[in-house]
Order: sequence, then C-alpha cells, then structure tokens
Amino acid sequence: MSDFFEIYRSHLIYALLVIITVLVLRGLTNLLNRWLLKQGSQKFPGERPKAINLVKRILNALWIVLGLIALGFIFVAENKYAILKHNFLLILYLGSVAVITIALTAFANLWFKREIHRKATTNADATSLKFLGYVVVFVIYTVGLLFGLLAFPAFRGVTQAALGGAGVIALIAGVASQEALANLVGGIFIISFKPFKIGDIIKVSDTMVGTVVDITLRHTIIRNFENKMIVIPNAIINKEKLINYNLGDPKCCERIEIGISYDSDITLAKKIMQEECEKHPLIYDNRSKLEKKDGQPMVKTALISLDDSSVTIRAWAWARNYSDSFSIRCDILESVKMRFDKEGIEIPFPYRTLVIKENIKKES
Repeated sequence: MSDFFEIYRSHLIYALLVIITVLVLRGLTNLLNRWLLKQGSQKFPGERPKAINLVKRILNALWIVLGLIALGFIFVAENKYAILKHNFLLILYLGSVAVITIALTAFANLWFKREIHRKATTNADATSLKFLGYVVVFVIYTVGLLFGLLAFPAFRGVTQAALGGAGVIALIAGVASQEALANLVGGIFIISFKPFKIGDIIKVSDTMVGTVVDITLRHTIIRNFENKMIVIPNAIINKEKLINYNLGDPKCCERIEIGISYDSDITLAKKIMQEECEKHPLIYDNRSKLEKKDGQPMVKTALISLDDSSVTIRAWAWARNYSDSFSIRCDILESVKMRFDKEGIEIPFPYRTLVIKENIKKES
C-alpha cells in the first residue's frame, strides 16, 4: 500500500486539489447566491429570483464538469492533453458566456421593470419603455448566442461578420421568416406612431374589444371584458382599422335605439327615453354654454326611421368614457322597457301578412 501511495503521490495530490477546488467553488457560488437573493429581496421585493437561481445551477454544473475534465488528465496519455485542454477551455468559455448573458438580461429586466413602475406611479405612458425592454433583451440574447457560436470554427466566419456591425441585421433577416419580420416591424410602427398604448381600450372588430395589456416584439395582447386574453400579431393589427376609445378625448356618445309600434305615442316615448337617460348617474352633460343657455336638453331624442312594423326612436347619451357608455346603454334599455310597459307604449313583434291564393280550374 505504501508503494502505491509513493508511486501515485503526485496524482493523488492533484486529484485532491481538484476536488477541493470544485467544493470551494460550489461553496462560494452558494454563498454568492444567498447574498444576491438577500439583496434582491430588499431592492426588488416581490420579484421571483429565476435568473439568480439559474446562474447558480449553471455555475455548480460548470464546476463539476470542469473538475471531471481536470481529473481526466490523470487517466489519459500525454498526447491527449491537448484535446482535454481544448474541451476544458471550451466548456469554461461557453459557461462564462451563458452566465454573463443571463446576468445582463436579468439586470436589464429589473431596470426596465423599475422604470415602468416609476412611470406608472406618475401616470406616465410606459408603452415605449416596455417595448424597448423586449428589444434590449432580444439583443442581449442574440449577442450572447453569437459569442457562443464563436467557439465553433464552422460558425466563426459568419459570427465575426455579424458581430462586426450591419451583419447582425443581415443574419436575423436571413434566418427569420417574413411573417416574423413583419410582426417586428409592425410592433416598431405601433410604438413609433402610437395608434394605441398599454391601458387603452380599443376595438379591432365586434369580437375583439378590450384593454391593451402588452405590446411585444411579435404580438399585441388585449384583455376583453370577459377577462379573456386576445393575442393579435402586430403585422395584422397594424393593418386593421381600429377604434381607440382613449385616444384624445375619452368621452363618447352612446346611441340608444328602441322601436315602438305605430299606434304608440311618439312624443311620450321620446320624453321617457330622455328622462331615463338624464337621471342616470353616469350620464355626461356635453352641452356647450350656449346650448345650456338656450335650454336645449342634455339628451337629444329623435324619430330616425319608419320600419315595417315599428318606428325607431334614438337617444344620444354622452358618457365620460367607453366603460361608462356600456353601463349606461344596459341600464337605459332596462329602465326604458319598464317605463314603456307602465305607460302603455308597445314594443311590437314583427308582423307578417300572408295572402293565400286558390287557383280554381274549370272543367270543360
């Protein structure tokens, strides 16, 4: 046994040093992780430390892999040392690039979240800042990937050209589909020309109405009034004609139409609709000073059409915003229906007149 230790003393000492180094590095990584978690909970309360834990797992795995490669020098011939050294440096380089990329991405995300929160507290528009955050994260990941590809000779020429400047755009355009580029350009147009921003209520179609909750590099997300998320690619929404209820003056006019029978009192029906609208708590007085001075009503009503079995009366009810106008419409329809029933004003069913002709053939 003493001869064994005497012969392999240098190898055993080397292996022991490698194992101790790996254990020390893992211990330091865990200590650094706990310190970062503590600092992060103090500066960014409520944030989930995904990036910190991911870096910890990558580093701990990296130390083990590098330790195993280092131990491999004991068991291979000297002519294989160059291969092990190359693999050691390659793993170290790729691990370092991965850790730096994740750390930069986490820092960028936290910074943008803090700035977005600061703007939200002052009621400032954070749409551009949020979109810029997606762009910065995308660029960091792209550059990190390119630096990782530098380690492989087959990709080195393309990667160096890409990192050189305009090659980044050429590389992205070459590997991305036309649809993906269209969505990216559409997102840039939305942020630049601001047809809507996060928090606005927009209407793309009758089935796509809701509040904009996010604008990413690829799509825009709308939460409708059923609390369902509608995901629309930027290339599509950029081409659509949409209504933005928060662009400019948020007040809007709700046109409430009800059909009554030809035998009903039109004057009384107009009066009832006007009264029910004006006493609603959410109604907005849109009259000018001159109109108020002239005694014009807050809610205008008029007969707008003569239909087959009814006449249609419309009331123009103003609200401070789209949400109030929707509530006004629902409440007014119910209250007017109850008043019409009480006052004897009929809301008719459609009438149809059937004419039956009998053909009588005379027998000769």
